[in-house]
Amino acid sequence: MAEHKRNVLMDKYEMGKMLGQGTFAKVYHARNTKTSESVAIKVIDKEKVMKVGLIDQIKREISVMKLVRHPNIVELYEVMATKTKIYFVLEHVRGGELFNKVQKGRLKEEAARKYFQQLICAVDFCHSRGVYHRDLKPENLLLDENSNLKVSDFGLSALAECRRQDGLLHTTCGTPAYVAPEVINRKGYDGAKADIWSCGVILFVLLAGYLPFHDKNLMNMYKKIGKAEFKCPDWFSTDVRRLLTRILDPNPSTRISMEKIMANSWFKKGLDAKLLRYNIQTKHAPLVHIDTDYNSSTDSTVVDGKLQEEKRPTNMNAFDIISLSTGLDLSGMFEESDNKRESKFTSNNTSSTIISKIEDIAKSLRLKLTKKDGGLLKMEASKPGRKGVMGIAAEIFEVSPNFHLVEIKKTNGDTLEYQKVLSQEMRPALKDIVWAWQGVMDLWTSGCSFAFVML
Repeated sequence: MAEHKRNVLMDKYEMGKMLGQGTFAKVYHARNTKTSESVAIKVIDKEKVMKVGLIDQIKREISVMKLVRHPNIVELYEVMATKTKIYFVLEHVRGGELFNKVQKGRLKEEAARKYFQQLICAVDFCHSRGVYHRDLKPENLLLDENSNLKVSDFGLSALAECRRQDGLLHTTCGTPAYVAPEVINRKGYDGAKADIWSCGVILFVLLAGYLPFHDKNLMNMYKKIGKAEFKCPDWFSTDVRRLLTRILDPNPSTRISMEKIMANSWFKKGLDAKLLRYNIQTKHAPLVHIDTDYNSSTDSTVVDGKLQEEKRPTNMNAFDIISLSTGLDLSGMFEESDNKRESKFTSNNTSSTIISKIEDIAKSLRLKLTKKDGGLLKMEASKPGRKGVMGIAAEIFEVSPNFHLVEIKKTNGDTLEYQKVLSQEMRPALKDIVWAWQGVMDLWTSGCSFAFVML
C-alpha cells in the first residue's frame, strides 16, 4: 500500500498479514507500535465506495460503532483516512466466525444458549442506543480467544432517526434466509422486531445445524418465511420450542419483545450476571448526537479539499430488484394485487441523460413537469380527460452510476388514455435510451452480483 511507510501505517500501526477481503475493503492484522496491542485494520477503497454511492453507508457505520460499545460487540478504536483510503482500526477478534463452528455440526443446548444470551444482550444494547443491525447472521458473529461472542459488521445498520414519519424503516436489506417477513413485504418495519426475528433464526441454526426456512427456490423460501413454516427437530426441548415459536412469529405486533426474551426462564438459565448488570447500568446513558443526515440519498465527492454533496437517484439493492420485477414480485405473498398500471425499462445512460430525455418528451406532449429529489419526475396533462387530469410519474432507480431502472406509472386519470400516450408517444420517443423494456429480469441476470455486493 502506498500509504505504508516501511509497512507502518500513520507511524502508529505495523501492518501484518491480510485476514480477509471483499469487493471494497481488505482486512489486515496489525500491531500498535506504542502499546504492542493487536488490532484488525479494515482498509476501504474510497474511490470504489464513492463510485457506487456507499459513502453514506460508511459514515453511518462509523457513527453507529461509536454508539455501541459493549463487551459482546466488536469495538472500533479509531478511523483514519488518506486521499484514497479509509482505515477502520478495530478490536482483533481471534476466534473466527460462529458460522465456522456451526458448520462442524449443531451445538449442545448449553453452548447455544450461552451464545444466544450474549447475542440478545448485545442487540438489546444496540436497540437502547437507537441502532438496528439489520444483518444478523452467524457469519457476522465472531468469537474471541475465550469463546465469547462479538457482534460485527454494522454496514447495513440503521439509526432510529432514519425512520420515516410512520416510525418505521423502509430499506429492504439483510441476508434472505435471516430476514423477517415484514422486511420482505416492503410495507415498512420496526427495526427492533426485525432484529429479534433474525436472532430467532440464529438460535434455531445453532441448535439444529441447519436453517429453519430453506428452499432451493428463493420464492418458495420467502413464502415459508412469510407464513413462518418451520419444524423443530426432535432433540429441541419443549422450552426452546415455545421460545422459538414466540420469536419466529410472522406478525411483528405479537412477536415477543427483547424484554420478555430476557425474562424467559430458558434464557435466564446460567446467564452471566455481569453482562446483565452492564446492560442495565450503561444502556440508558445519554446518546451521542449525530449531525449527519443518513436518510438522504446523497453522494459525496471531494473537490479542492471540500466535501461536495450531489443529489442522486435512489440506490437499489438486490431485494429492490427482486421486488420490482414482474416475475419476482414478493408483495403477492402477503397482499392482494392492486392492479397498478406501470411499465419499467432499464437504461445504460446516466440519470441526467434520462431526465433530459423525459423533459423533452413532456415538452413535446405539452405535459406540465415537476421534479422531486431522488430521481422522481411528475407529469400532468394540460386539460382534463375522461376521468380528470391524467398524471404520470417516472422514477429513476440507480443500480450503478451508468445503469438505471426507470418505472413509469399512471397516478391519475383514465387508464386507456394513459396507455395510448405510453405506447404511441412515450415508448417510441424513449427508444434511444432504453436498453430493455420490462428489463428487470435482464437486470437481475446481468447485475445480480453487483446488487448483492450492495447488500
